[in-house]
Amino acid sequence: MSTDPQINPYAALPFHFWTATFFAFGSIVGSFLNVCIHRLPRDLSVVHPPSHCPTCKYQIPWFLNIPILTWLMIGGRCSNCQSKISPRYLLVELLTGVLFATCWIAFGKISVGLSIAYAIVLAGFIAATFTDFEHFIIPNEITFTGMILGLIASAALPVLHGADTWLEGLKHGAIGLAAGAGIVYAVLRFGKLMFGRYHVDFEQGKRMIFTENDLILPTGPVPYGEFFFRKSDYIRFHADRLEMVDRCFQDVDVEVSSHLLRIGDEEFDPEPIKYMCATTSTVQLPREAMGLGDVKFMGAIGAFLGWKAVVFSLIGSSLVGALVGIGLIAMGKRDWSSRLPYGPYIALAATIWIFYSQPILARFVP
Repeated sequence: MSTDPQINPYAALPFHFWTATFFAFGSIVGSFLNVCIHRLPRDLSVVHPPSHCPTCKYQIPWFLNIPILTWLMIGGRCSNCQSKISPRYLLVELLTGVLFATCWIAFGKISVGLSIAYAIVLAGFIAATFTDFEHFIIPNEITFTGMILGLIASAALPVLHGADTWLEGLKHGAIGLAAGAGIVYAVLRFGKLMFGRYHVDFEQGKRMIFTENDLILPTGPVPYGEFFFRKSDYIRFHADRLEMVDRCFQDVDVEVSSHLLRIGDEEFDPEPIKYMCATTSTVQLPREAMGLGDVKFMGAIGAFLGWKAVVFSLIGSSLVGALVGIGLIAMGKRDWSSRLPYGPYIALAATIWIFYSQPILARFVP
């Protein structure tokens, strides 16, 4: 980056003035990310209504909506009803500000556009990470938007891929998108083949309830979308007692899929059945090695960072996820069949790639 103010207006002010600017702007973006993290999984608009307390619906005025400072000044509580505001709001704003400033420090002397592009990528990582931790999903608004922005950025800023022309940059972005989504989808299908079912055992007398949208296990509700990824997926168990709205069954084998309910020798269309309660000691459930959200998320990463970042992120996230999972199991926090959000580990590995890709390539690529 040139230091001549006539060529580069950014050089007219001290370098760390822009570091502070990136931090301030990042904290503002973090405030918006908090809105996305809360509303997107609930299918709520991120624009309307304006920021408000989820408990008392008090609309937050601008002077109580200053990132980081407001949370600290009001002690993490709503100024109207005094209900607690999650520390996550402070953490997201602070983390986004720090990462934006770090992007400027790391890449500002190389390219202003590169700093901004990486800051946008990291903002997406933060939104995806906290949403996945809380809801076990990465919303399409994050992944599809990331794919589109990644291709646009690749063309507008070819240096993202070490390219010289917009067409070459776009080509690298498209290859990265295809590689990211394709490789992870292949992993998903292979994982389904190898580890596609698991058993959950219940205490005597425990029940599970099939509602219109969720299967309510003794451990909590799980949306059907987590089980029925394809038509061949099914839930299978032996029911000591099975209660429906208009009938009851005793000592029967049950199989539930997205298109068929089989109870003993009888078959039903599951669509009109809105409620079913089963008493059983064990249930066989389908599961995925990864979710489709992870496929789309890796596609967005590939569009921005290229296919090499995809390979590194897949390997790195697998190692981190395995270590975290084993650690939680060893501490008794989870069992082997528990679900783990995978998106945060992908985001962590991709973040490492953003800041350390050059030494990684120099070390491992001849």
